[in-house]
Amino acid sequence: MNINKTLNGTELIVALEGALDTTTAPELQEALADDLNNVQSITFDLSELRYISSSGLRVLLSTHKSMSTKGGMKVKNLNDIVQEVFDVTGFCDILNIE
Repeated sequence: MNINKTLNGTELIVALEGALDTTTAPELQEALADDLNNVQSITFDLSELRYISSSGLRVLLSTHKSMSTKGGMKVKNLNDIVQEVFDVTGFCDILNIE
């Protein structure tokens, strides 16, 4: 998985490419660790994410909880496969999806 982070003022934009699964979820969590305290909001661009597992969902949920006391978290550009996972798991009701 590739993680591309762009800081836009106090907003962090995180573009993910590939698969967010058991192997790569810890990598994403580690990549976000320092940023969570230094930004007001996070936007995840999932346009190039082809697969997400429960481990990946856990990282998104954890990030969502951390950002809920700040400016929040958004998820955008979901493909049909990732959107279906969000629908089936109820994450579409938890996360701010654009």
